Amino acid sequence: MNIFNAQESNVQCYAKNFPVVFSSAKGCWLNTSEGERYLDFLAGAGALNYGHNNPVLKKALMDYIDQDGLTHGLDMHSEAKATFLENLKNYILTPRGLDYKVQFTGPTGTNAVEAALKLARKVKGRQNIVAFTNGFHGVSYGALAATGNQHHRGGAGMALSGVTRLPYEGYADLDGLALFEAMLTDNSSGLDKPAAVILETVQGEGGLNVASDEWLQRLSAICKRHDILLIVDDIQAGCGRTGTFFSFEPSGIKPDMVTLSKSIGGYGLPMAVVLLKPELDKWLPGEHNGTFRGNNHAFVTAAVAIEAYWHNDEFEQHINARAAQLNVTLQKVLKQYPAVFEKIKGRGLMQGIACHDGEFAGAIGKLCFANGMIIETAGPDDEVLKFFCPLTISEAELEKGLHIFEKAVAEYAKSSMKKAS
Repeated sequence: MNIFNAQESNVQCYAKNFPVVFSSAKGCWLNTSEGERYLDFLAGAGALNYGHNNPVLKKALMDYIDQDGLTHGLDMHSEAKATFLENLKNYILTPRGLDYKVQFTGPTGTNAVEAALKLARKVKGRQNIVAFTNGFHGVSYGALAATGNQHHRGGAGMALSGVTRLPYEGYADLDGLALFEAMLTDNSSGLDKPAAVILETVQGEGGLNVASDEWLQRLSAICKRHDILLIVDDIQAGCGRTGTFFSFEPSGIKPDMVTLSKSIGGYGLPMAVVLLKPELDKWLPGEHNGTFRGNNHAFVTAAVAIEAYWHNDEFEQHINARAAQLNVTLQKVLKQYPAVFEKIKGRGLMQGIACHDGEFAGAIGKLCFANGMIIETAGPDDEVLKFFCPLTISEAELEKGLHIFEKAVAEYAKSSMKKAS
């Protein structure tokens, strides 16, 4: 551990919560060289929906490398990219009635958000962007301006501008959409007409807040009436995390742009894209670029992941079965420990449980780690325990993780009662 403490920046965060050195990983398990095993209910913050070293994706990648397949190609054409685009179109977009062009950006989610915001401003000729309370869109300057979390905003070192923030659904019992439309139709509201609205349909870092289908439909209609682009940030909630490939599918809306990263690459390899309606593709060649927008290894595993897991609805059925299994346990502890827990949040395998206090969640998370499970917290006060296991997890493995969680909760509740007495 000394080399990490001596050489690595203080900016590291997950390592502080899980202070061990991992040596290998498989499926939903992380291993140390000392023989300790941990169930992974973090899954790379959503980058490992198909698990660690998924054998189907691993074989495809190793075969490709063994054949000296192209690794890096800027934005030049390659067979790997062609296969990814074909599979994305045939298995994801066309069956859902979606017509999008694909822009490959730099390899992280914040790169995709930056490109989407930049393109929206270019197309509409307006500067303002509307974002929502508790939204998280990345920490580079443009994406950070749209992010609500004060901890991350505080690291900017400069004013963050160009974004108007509105209440998300359920925020302080306010109707943010009624306010939005009222301000759009009032010449004295002070709201500069936005180029776009950006949101997560399930807010990941913001605490697993869920936008209802009705609310999303209202927002989409407002944007259409007022010539405003709608951008769905599906970086964390997409690729099956909420039960469908895109998180917005149940609502029936068709966003103007969608940002994807994290699990779009399948294997955990860096990759990010913007899906955009064809009429919005107003870029000039090279106007937005990045050296690593051609990760062919990620194209290979992304293409295989799409074909292997999304050629029919079996994987969706598996996700929803595991989500129901998780919900049963969450409902149980919510009822059993009302002094600890407030409510269940999220959707699909993007669920969590809110504690009355962030200290409760942190303490339970530490007990889970001590008993062999990695789980993180989310929300403005880190009050939500966030269950983010790989989507490929088996029923038995999920049950084991839930047992660890229940044991940690019981241990915490017992110790709290002793302190109170």
